[in-house]
Amino acid sequence: MLQSNKLPEYEICHALVLFSRKATEMDTPLRTVKTNIVQSIRAFRVPDLQEAAQALGHHFLYANLAQAQSKQDVLDLIAQQFTFPTQASKNFDSLYDGMTDPLHKSGPQPGFILVLEHIPAHAKFDKEAREQLLDVFREAADYWSDRKVPFRCFYSFSVARAPSAVVEGVTESPEAQQGIELTEPGEKMPTDKLVDISPLALRMSSPFNAGYWLAAA
Repeated sequence: MLQSNKLPEYEICHALVLFSRKATEMDTPLRTVKTNIVQSIRAFRVPDLQEAAQALGHHFLYANLAQAQSKQDVLDLIAQQFTFPTQASKNFDSLYDGMTDPLHKSGPQPGFILVLEHIPAHAKFDKEAREQLLDVFREAADYWSDRKVPFRCFYSFSVARAPSAVVEGVTESPEAQQGIELTEPGEKMPTDKLVDISPLALRMSSPFNAGYWLAAA
């Protein structure tokens, strides 16, 4: 008796869904971005990333950290704006846990696009703290990569500099002229990651609702 070479219907449907998502991704701003990565937001616009997430059927999470002054502020704001349980703001390990196992166990996940805007860059949240924060998201990206689920995180740093009076005969340093604050001796923030956090810019900022973060696909 000859066996049929036809694929099961569910496999055909699954293949069509994957093909459709891949085709959609090629039409989005993310077509040149790796599926699992943590990178500077650079030329990307937040509304475009949100639209790309909607087109791909991915979860979209946005956090504006411009008001954060400390590590705990950063954790609290991320947990609040990502609509995480309160315990996710306890420490960096808790934040990682909130982005991984509970979501994986809740059901199949289509993918994630996250934006961390205005990560503070000053003495109370120094270079080491910033790297620790980004490492949490890098580890989460690796976690989802192992499970074949896209996880892209985009971030920017903010440096607020108080207006300085012009004193005759005093020349500002190049960093000061560019509005860049040295957060640690000898440390200069990369200009491609700096964003304006003037009062006007903050009024124009539009946080997005990420309430469906915990919803399974």
